[in-house]
Amino acid sequence: MAVAFDEMNGPGGELRSAYQELSRWLSDTPPDALEHRRHEAELLFRRIGITFAVYGDAEAQERLIPFDVIPRIISGKEWTLLEKGLKQRVRAINMFLRDIYHGRDILRANIIPDDLIFQNPVFRPEMNGQAVPHDVYVHIAGIDIVRVDAENFYVLEDNARTPSGVSYMLENREIMMRLFPDLFARHRVAPVEKYPDELLTALRSVAPLHASSEPTVALMTPGVYNSAYYEHSFLADKLGVELVEGRDLIVKSDEVFMRTTEGLKRVDVIYRRVDDEYLDPLTFRPDSALGVPGLMSAYMAGNVTLANAVGTGIADDKAVYSYMPEIVKFYLGEEPILKNVPTWRCREPADLAYVLDHLGELVVKEVHGSGGYGMLIGPAATKATIEAFRDKLKREPEGFIAQPTLALSTCPTCTASGLAPRHVDLRPFVLTGRDRVTIVPGGLTRVALKEGSLVVNSSQGGGTKDTWILDE
Repeated sequence: MAVAFDEMNGPGGELRSAYQELSRWLSDTPPDALEHRRHEAELLFRRIGITFAVYGDAEAQERLIPFDVIPRIISGKEWTLLEKGLKQRVRAINMFLRDIYHGRDILRANIIPDDLIFQNPVFRPEMNGQAVPHDVYVHIAGIDIVRVDAENFYVLEDNARTPSGVSYMLENREIMMRLFPDLFARHRVAPVEKYPDELLTALRSVAPLHASSEPTVALMTPGVYNSAYYEHSFLADKLGVELVEGRDLIVKSDEVFMRTTEGLKRVDVIYRRVDDEYLDPLTFRPDSALGVPGLMSAYMAGNVTLANAVGTGIADDKAVYSYMPEIVKFYLGEEPILKNVPTWRCREPADLAYVLDHLGELVVKEVHGSGGYGMLIGPAATKATIEAFRDKLKREPEGFIAQPTLALSTCPTCTASGLAPRHVDLRPFVLTGRDRVTIVPGGLTRVALKEGSLVVNSSQGGGTKDTWILDE
């Protein structure tokens, strides 16, 4: 694997301009002062109660996502390029989703094989021909970005169903401003605090056409045992909307109402953090206790907007991801601004043969996997693990894709032995409303805290950093 690009020190060890003030500040700050503030940050996170659950972990309620106090800094010029590329990509994803549930021009043009869509477990035939308000399917997208050198950012994956992590972006900033006012004073950092307002504006803008001028928005959670419940309650509070579970909602005459102390209140927009198959036991899983009977009939009658729309999982699929450059060109007639990571589709015999011959060099992922689970990182795997994966690939090649082991960029990070480079990625959050796409400048930087590790997921021991976009 190539040597990783360090975002602070550059390829030849020369300090990059965006990091000059941070470097000066670090040299002026004694290591014990930094360690003291790191400890303070941890206490603040624990006091606020920011935890996440790992399923199967008996101490799930007690897990904190480790927070690193050294910010990741991106120049305004770099952000301008990223923002342009992200908006382009999400526009194309929305056009693609509308097409596969309506005219299917992209399938007729033989750009994507039919079976990749129709035999896909996350394709929702219930959405065939179904209109969604303003043709917006993905209202909130979390696009995972990795950097490999000074010029190139790649999209690692598209999260188009219920992307999480925005609460950490907001809380990280708040804690950094509280603990490091002196460091902020040296920089012009673009604000992220407008995210809840932007999200509420986007959600209200896609309310059903006959909704009132002040549409009622609710955030639907699976409940307190969900791994992201902290985020659900945090966002509902920041948005000033009700946090509801399925049992708090009722459908009457194809309209959705929530139970309140003052009686039933009509709901126009549901920001749902519940997966498709649990939304409505009458349409999907009959054993779902999380959903609302009749919700899909209200949705199909156009009386409620679900954000994100039902059926967006097809754009999360990692095999579909491999066609994103063609998807952008097909719908927008433009070259993609942000590159994909080169991807081998194991469903194709020639690609499978290559992957089987090079397993020790590649990263192999399940097409529906998430959270860093079900993944092979060839260079770090034992021979036994590689052979077990080889058997899996032979048995079910269509369930996997493979990618080269990218040398993800590194950023300085606080470790037990002082500052050290650790690999990072970035998840910006892209909001699509009725007539505009907005992105607050920044996102969630995730950091692989184990030396040499490329796995940044919190469920796999990763942490987070505040992301500073410099206002230039």
